[in-house]
Amino acid sequence: QVRLVESGGGLVQVGGSLRLSCAASGFTSDYFAIGWFRQAPGKERVGVSCLNNNDGTTWYSTYVKGRFTISRDNAQNTLYLQMNGLEPDDTGVYYCAASTARAMCVTRYYDSWGQGTQVTVFS
Repeated sequence: QVRLVESGGGLVQVGGSLRLSCAASGFTSDYFAIGWFRQAPGKERVGVSCLNNNDGTTWYSTYVKGRFTISRDNAQNTLYLQMNGLEPDDTGVYYCAASTARAMCVTRYYDSWGQGTQVTVFS
């Protein structure tokens, strides 16, 4: 069973940047994908960006494309999300999650979740 621990959230002004990290222990080739999800207050958890564990293919939500970059360091077993040009609508709890199902960033197929890290963007 994979264990996911997020860090790097915080309070940032509009236009600023943050880099989230997800330390993933027990993450094996059995998993199809790993990625980042956001849950804003009172809203559903949605996919932000995900990475195919086998071929490295990435997916981004339309809203973050061009501003966020997902990457990983295999030696450190760590997944990153570089967030630039942050906007108030980026505010929420960001979760790292992994899936054994063949689905990129479809929330209901992800069965391993971290505890989340809060990102708050203010103007």
